[in-house]
Formats: sequence, structure tokens, C-alpha cells
Amino acid sequence: MLSSLREVIREKAPEAEEGIAYSMPSYKAFNKPLVYFATFKNHIGFYATPSGHEQFAMELSRYKQGKGSVQFPLDQPLPLELIGRIIESRVLENARAGK
Repeated sequence: MLSSLREVIREKAPEAEEGIAYSMPSYKAFNKPLVYFATFKNHIGFYATPSGHEQFAMELSRYKQGKGSVQFPLDQPLPLELIGRIIESRVLENARAGK
């Protein structure tokens, strides 16, 4: 699942810098945080900052959420298409903020 998640990130944000932040895999675009993720006992935590989740609130409403985070249960397929759209949106947001 994590490999699939990473593939989507690399596909939608090929220029993003990979790193570690807050002890998790992290990605930056235009020198600004893009997304983070981590595995927990029962879910994958996906962090696209509050703005990355607000735009997709309806589609994410079926998942447990916090401010700027969403939990994808390990016993369900990852919504990779939705994650890809969130990443694309964040890349555009970072590009606008970087100019």
C-alpha cells in the first residue's frame, strides 16, 4: 500500500523533493510542504495540510479525519485516484504560493 501511495505521489508531483519530517516520509514542492504519510496499526495517516483536505471534504467524509489529516483503513483499498487529485491540487497551491 505504501509503495502504491509513493508511486502516486511521484507520478503527480515528479519534481517533489522526498525527505523525512516529523519522523515520516515527506514531500516538498516549490520549497513548501506538499504531503506526508505514515503507517499505524490500523490505518495509513495521510497529511496534506488543512487546505489539501478542505477542497475534497465530501469525498473524504467517509474517513476518520483531523485537521489536515485523514486515516485510510488498512483493511480497505487506498483511494489512489482521490489521493492523486489531492496531490495535484497541493502542487498547484504550492506553485501559486511560491510565485
